[in-house]
Amino acid sequence: MKDSALLELSGVDVHYGDFQALYGLDLAVAEGETLAVIGANGAGKTTLLKTISGLMKPTRGAVRFAGRDVSRTATHKRVRGGIALTPEGRRIFGSMTVEENLKVGAFGRRPGPWTLQAVYDAFPLLAEKRTRRGGFLSGGEQQATAIGRALMSNPRLLLLDEVSLGLAPVVIADIYAALPAITAKGTTVLVVEQDLTQALAVADRVQCLLEGRTVLEASAASVSRAEVAAAYFGTGGAGAADDVPAPRAAGSTPVTIHKEA
Repeated sequence: MKDSALLELSGVDVHYGDFQALYGLDLAVAEGETLAVIGANGAGKTTLLKTISGLMKPTRGAVRFAGRDVSRTATHKRVRGGIALTPEGRRIFGSMTVEENLKVGAFGRRPGPWTLQAVYDAFPLLAEKRTRRGGFLSGGEQQATAIGRALMSNPRLLLLDEVSLGLAPVVIADIYAALPAITAKGTTVLVVEQDLTQALAVADRVQCLLEGRTVLEASAASVSRAEVAAAYFGTGGAGAADDVPAPRAAGSTPVTIHKEA
């Protein structure tokens, strides 16, 4: 981990009514770091992002950003403070053009390096589609627009929820190819991802959730297949390790983990 923690969660519990989604969760992301949070469906990954962005409030524990407790801070104030979320499913405005969607992200923006031109430089396909309405974009173009919209607020911390969901492998590779340009401008990234190979390829560290609890924290470069498989499935069986993919080249077919019956 880098020297200074930009985001810290300490002992966080989160409930949906009587249902508890996160249990005593601790998490830290250093300034300039890329953290990948992995886990199966229902592990609590999206709830985690909602809690960081302010859409959910912890029932216990604290969320600190840039040294301040933001556990009860409204979502729009967190955006202005430097937290931006690209939600699962993209959720761009279908009746607006690409450029109009991007400009929405600049409402209440912080000072920083991200401008329309900077977003177009990071995602050249958006420059070509700038006048096309969101409803007529492909899934990959919509995802790039959603990320660009978040960047237009000039976040210190960018939250990415399931970037690869529903996209073709070559499109996923193009989207992830923009991450170095994003982090090079000083943006810290927390990415939730089920494409484990892609997540491990771009991250400095990986944290695996299982039923709302952390079951693995490790350097992405050094974690083993067996460790990831055991954490992902909550098993100690070495046989599950064969289901975990090795790193793949950009544009090749993604591999997701499937537990054998």
